[in-house]
Amino acid sequence: MPQDQAASPQVELEEFEDAAESEELEALRAERDELRDKFMRVLADAENSRKRAERDRKEAEMYGGTRLARDLLPVYDNLNRAIQAIPEESRDASAALIAGVELTLRELTNVMAKHGMTTISPATGETFDPQLHQAMFEAALPGTKAGQIIQVMTEGFMLYDRLLRPAQVGVSSNTA
Repeated sequence: MPQDQAASPQVELEEFEDAAESEELEALRAERDELRDKFMRVLADAENSRKRAERDRKEAEMYGGTRLARDLLPVYDNLNRAIQAIPEESRDASAALIAGVELTLRELTNVMAKHGMTTISPATGETFDPQLHQAMFEAALPGTKAGQIIQVMTEGFMLYDRLLRPAQVGVSSNTA
């Protein structure tokens, strides 16, 4: 019996040590899992930040010149008006001037196209689209349907896929 008593404290000590190691091991595993979870979240957050920064950079590159583009639109309109305002009888006498204005307008159009600007040039008879056109007036015009464009005052412009300025148009209000 004295041997059993001597072995008993040793067995209890080993069981206690095993239990303590097991608890410590579980605590370490829980800490590892928690740190892995935090690491994965930080990694995902960093990836999202990188993607957001790339998207913002691309958007700034594409649409950063929006204010300048809008400021150039009156120049385009005025060059068009200048060409249209020249009477037919004085076109021959002003041929060089007209050619210069047309060349300037063409160059401006090329530069605008190079930077992603496209014109919205609706034709008379097309259907009015509120996403691309701005109705300046409505009038009943015989031979047209309601919602058809009857007059184009100014062209509209897109910058890539964004509307810079809608085309300003007159729309038929015929009900028949």
